[in-house]
Amino acid sequence: MRRKQFTILISILLISLMPFGCKGKQPSITYPVTEKGDVVDDYFGTKVADPYRWFEDDKSEATAKWVEAENKVTFDYLAKIPFREQIRTRLTEIYNYPRYSAPFRIGQYYFFMKNDGLQNQSVIYIQKGLDGEPRVFLDPNTLSPDGTTRAFLSGFSNDDRYAAYSRSEGGSDWTEMKVMEVETGKELEDRILWTKFGGAAWQGDGFYYSGFEKPEEGKELTAANENQKIYFHKLGTPQSEDKLIYEDPAHPRRYNNVDVTEDERYIFLTTSEGTYGNELYFKDLKAKKPEFFPLVQGFENNTYVVNNLEDKLVIITDMDAPNNKVMLVDTKNPAKENWTLLIPEKPEVMTSASVVGGKIFASYLKDASTHIYQHDLAGNQEKEIALPALGSAGGFGGKKEDTLVFYTFTSFTYPPTIYKYDIPTGASEVFRKTEVKFNPDDYEANQVFYPSKDGTKIPMFIVHKKGLVLDGKRPTLLYAYGGFNASSTPYFNVSNVILFENDGVYAMANLRGGGEYGESWHKAGMLEKKQNVFDDFIAGAEYLIREKYTSSDKLAISGASNGGLLVGACMTQRPELYKVAFPAVGVMDMLRFHKFTVGWGWAVEYGSSDNPEQFNYLYAYSPLHNIKDGVCYPATLMTTADHDDRVVPAHSFKFIATLQEKQTCKNPVLIRIDTKSGHGASNITKAIEQLTDIWSFMFYNMGLKVKY
Repeated sequence: MRRKQFTILISILLISLMPFGCKGKQPSITYPVTEKGDVVDDYFGTKVADPYRWFEDDKSEATAKWVEAENKVTFDYLAKIPFREQIRTRLTEIYNYPRYSAPFRIGQYYFFMKNDGLQNQSVIYIQKGLDGEPRVFLDPNTLSPDGTTRAFLSGFSNDDRYAAYSRSEGGSDWTEMKVMEVETGKELEDRILWTKFGGAAWQGDGFYYSGFEKPEEGKELTAANENQKIYFHKLGTPQSEDKLIYEDPAHPRRYNNVDVTEDERYIFLTTSEGTYGNELYFKDLKAKKPEFFPLVQGFENNTYVVNNLEDKLVIITDMDAPNNKVMLVDTKNPAKENWTLLIPEKPEVMTSASVVGGKIFASYLKDASTHIYQHDLAGNQEKEIALPALGSAGGFGGKKEDTLVFYTFTSFTYPPTIYKYDIPTGASEVFRKTEVKFNPDDYEANQVFYPSKDGTKIPMFIVHKKGLVLDGKRPTLLYAYGGFNASSTPYFNVSNVILFENDGVYAMANLRGGGEYGESWHKAGMLEKKQNVFDDFIAGAEYLIREKYTSSDKLAISGASNGGLLVGACMTQRPELYKVAFPAVGVMDMLRFHKFTVGWGWAVEYGSSDNPEQFNYLYAYSPLHNIKDGVCYPATLMTTADHDDRVVPAHSFKFIATLQEKQTCKNPVLIRIDTKSGHGASNITKAIEQLTDIWSFMFYNMGLKVKY
């Protein structure tokens, strides 16, 4: 459609805020007057107005002035909540404890990450052996004055001499890749720009990486990212001399990534059209004429290489197995009919597999809790690794010759604990325990199953203080995600202590669209079945009210990204059901999400408004397009940030401007727009600030006092 230019007039009116009292009247809020344009799109005969299209220009002066005006309203409101500083103080106190990652071996060294407590970024450490003295390898806190530059290790050379690391600024997904010597920590001159969602796959004296072209100046955070290419970078040479390995100009909207086996014999090319389904190719570098050979073609399934055993490949696939299975592929006879079954599909979904120390470790989810099984290389199950409770475990990574692996276990009331597992003996022992500044034993977590609208049983975890009287009056936060085959499993979140200490309840629902029960569960909540996800969430809220955990006056809902879409859809479909809503960095404009950055890759999950059938169901639930006149919506605090280049802020800007325009009651509908942050807080300081405002907003709008 033809795009018009408008002169935008932002009129900031006098804001009068009455003194806050915990049981007093809500302050009177005057929102900025936001100019509306007359853009109208025609979707297959349906005219759809887009009056706030101008927000899509994130660099315009008008957008900047509007952001400033909205933040002033929001932060003036938050500043007058009487217990806001007490919550900030308590959050800062409970966040201030040491946090570690599990170590992993590179040659004679072990690497791990540690945060002393309130460091903005975790520091990467190196030590010789498990008993060596740790020293700093890379401290991201030194990379920017405000601690908003992040850094992570993105690949090691197979001779253990070099480490590639990626850094991103201000929360953006864009990364710059650099190289350091493992032994000395010296940084080399190599620089790789404009990478995203990928690492370094080393081979010999260099590495493969996936890169995009430099975006047009001024559109780095919004322009569609297309034509991802594979390059090989040789150490000591400029990026301009990198060798192009693979491109597919006929299909610009595909992700392309490579990996290399640790023996450097095989290179794998994975290509996908979105967030589900991939093609897989391999190249045998021992062949007389190495070239990529198709192992899996088409995008109907997910298939990935776990490792190689000489000239055979261990793969995990959901092909003819929605819950996944492990297969062995002879590279000399790689046709599907020649594949050998190693680990068959189970009733529970397999989430990952690794080959380490002559064993295959397979991870499963049973009702959203982790189970780990050890197999020999022929696929025979040898044992289940005993975990301390129902919860989440991850790790069991390493090299083929390793005899030790590490894994981390956590649950709602179990702070992350790192275990060392001796492969020859099968013995586990605590390697590092997390010490927190409260007693997790004071709280309990239970799992329930409730019926959704169509009768499907949906699991939900409910956490609260032991002995809490459930009288239907407890402040409750219901969280979910429900999409992209992602599983929500029990995890320790120190922020929830604020809720528990104020006699609140935390609930996490495992909605369809996620991966908790395999691909069939995922497909039951995607494309034209996306409404199932919203029905599942709404039914969870109704369950919490029916079972006397809470009431509509004490219920808040929360979700981020796809979960922000979830909250946006549910608060527009059932606004009377919740008192407070926290849609974070959400996909709110379901008709235009595919036009920005990597949004095109989500069309396999959601569909696209370019398709007439898919347009109809997208339009039916799109949060932006379902805000109605004459409705009282929940008290809403949207959160987004200026460097979110995954779900661009225009989604949230359009939604809140429309909500402010149509809100008919005194419930505040505000937006909190962070700076130098992205698809989530870019450092600890910003995380604490945002969580302070979320809890303050929730308790205040429920008319509650806090115990601090």
